[in-house]
Amino acid sequence: MHLALLALALALPTTALADEVNPADTAWILTSTALVLFMTIPGLSLFYAGLVRVKNVLSVLMQCFALTCLMSLVWFVLGYTIAFGSDGVEQGPWIGDFGNILFAAISMDSVNGTIPASLFAIFQMTFAIITPALIVGGFAERMRFSAMLLFSTVWLLVVYAPVCHWVWGGGWLGAMGLQDFAGGTVVHITAAIAALVAALVMGPRRGFGTVAMPPHNLTLTVAGAGMLWVGWFGFNAGSAVAADGSAAMAMLVTHLSAACGALAWMTMEWVRHGKPSVLGIVTGMVAGLGTITPASGSVGPAAAVVIGFSAGVVCYFATNYLKQKLRIDDSLDVFPVHGVGGILGTLLAGIFCSTQLGIFSGNGFSDGIDSIVGQLTVQATGVFATLIYTGIASYVILKLVDKLVGLRVDEDEETQGLDLILHDERGYDL
Repeated sequence: MHLALLALALALPTTALADEVNPADTAWILTSTALVLFMTIPGLSLFYAGLVRVKNVLSVLMQCFALTCLMSLVWFVLGYTIAFGSDGVEQGPWIGDFGNILFAAISMDSVNGTIPASLFAIFQMTFAIITPALIVGGFAERMRFSAMLLFSTVWLLVVYAPVCHWVWGGGWLGAMGLQDFAGGTVVHITAAIAALVAALVMGPRRGFGTVAMPPHNLTLTVAGAGMLWVGWFGFNAGSAVAADGSAAMAMLVTHLSAACGALAWMTMEWVRHGKPSVLGIVTGMVAGLGTITPASGSVGPAAAVVIGFSAGVVCYFATNYLKQKLRIDDSLDVFPVHGVGGILGTLLAGIFCSTQLGIFSGNGFSDGIDSIVGQLTVQATGVFATLIYTGIASYVILKLVDKLVGLRVDEDEETQGLDLILHDERGYDL
């Protein structure tokens, strides 16, 4: 009897601590939140700005900056509650409950796991910021600023937040056992499909395929790429939502994949064209990062090298095929890099999560799954569902926005450049 009471007494503090904030976890996620925001402004902003023509450099910077502001408020008002609902409430398979409109259920004392609920909300907010910003690359140099703001607002609520719920918020894909640690489906596939649909709906830039459109400032692009690489540690390792071995492994495999993706793309260009390009090595790095993202919590270092190498090669060929064969003007290669990479990484996670692959083994299958075939089936289901839903919804939203405000500037305005036409400013005055 006395032993039973003693055991109960010892168990009580442990139970209480489950709802208390862990300082180490909190410090790491605070840092990760800043790193993910750093990915958008200034990382992605500069990466994209250097890739466009000089007459559109400010328009891209403005789009990324404005989206950071607007998506933060949309997430606060409605996006977060659609994606995650409120703590303590059983969530449905499709969208979250509406108990967290305006963060109504979040206070200074609220806890989500081992971190403050407010911290979890803003960490996820940074993901909701960068995803619409990625889409900018698909319609760069030709979309109206007002159309971009309206499209992104509706898209975040109709596409991003529901898919986020499906995977991370207690929805049906998460319940199936989909392994998407940091956003292969939620971020990369959704953004890439939306960018591809936008490119198809709007049509190519004037002169695409006949007029050279080289990046105007690769120095900006390389600087932005470096910031993306550093920030991605918060993106992937932060998705462990803890300062633990899972976060450390996610950081390690993220770095290895980025390095392999960069070198693989560089080598492909060197072999095929005789010279390694700066644009190629930084694009390969982004491909490696995007591809490891869904698998970063599932695989080990050796598998990460294979995934990064695969990303560099596959995304390289996908980029050339989309532009040269299909003649689709996905201006800054969002779909062949992020989309193809996100699909590849999500599927490879289903293979390399196996614990039976020797040095290439990962962290195991999801609960209730006992084979690579079973896990791959779930991964493929997640990819297919995200592709179909995002494609249809993005098309409808684009058509609606076109009816309301018009998607594209006219030919004369496009020729003059969006910097002057939309913002009455120049990026450079030398």
